[in-house]
Amino acid sequence: MKIKVCGMKYPDNMVAVAALQPDYLGLIFYPHSPRFVGYEPNEALTELRLPAKKTGVFVDKDFSTIKSLIQKYHLDAVQLHGSESAETCAALRKTVEVIKAFGVDEHFDFNLLKAYENKVDYFLFDTKTTVYGGSGNSFDWRVLENYTLNVPFFISGGLGNENLSSVLEFKHPAFYGLDLNSKFEDEPGLKNIKKLEEAFALIKAQDQSFPSI
Repeated sequence: MKIKVCGMKYPDNMVAVAALQPDYLGLIFYPHSPRFVGYEPNEALTELRLPAKKTGVFVDKDFSTIKSLIQKYHLDAVQLHGSESAETCAALRKTVEVIKAFGVDEHFDFNLLKAYENKVDYFLFDTKTTVYGGSGNSFDWRVLENYTLNVPFFISGGLGNENLSSVLEFKHPAFYGLDLNSKFEDEPGLKNIKKLEEAFALIKAQDQSFPSI
């Protein structure tokens, strides 16, 4: 089970979280988010080299700006939360890993994802809201039983230590990782290391209970 910690904002906090060995760390480039890191390069963040994949989160940002920020921040991946086309995803995938996010509910049409097959590396399924991300609300993960493509996916949306055991019980061959954010914060962008330590221990214990054969 891969772990992505999103909404990072402060360099020292990123280093502390990286010590827990997540697979991805997310930087949000969306001005309406309280976790927005800014478009002007923050040298402490741009020069930070971590074993986790540094992931830029965007919402309908123009292609040239995304490409520029990939270079400035040395991003390893991008996560796209808006109405970005499959063609845009494919073009970015030539440079970085691409995670395409969708807000889902019980009425979500999974046929919409077919256009993105072979154009993205992963999907991320979040709680459908009227705004982009950060609601702190979870959705009924059982709706993902309707997902039949081979593209691996992350589950996001309201994940905290109080419901991680429940989501880890959800079984799907394409279930690839968890996206942790607001339930692990002392304030927007500042992650609580103790809460994350508890989460990582739980996730890793669950992985060990299903040894590979």
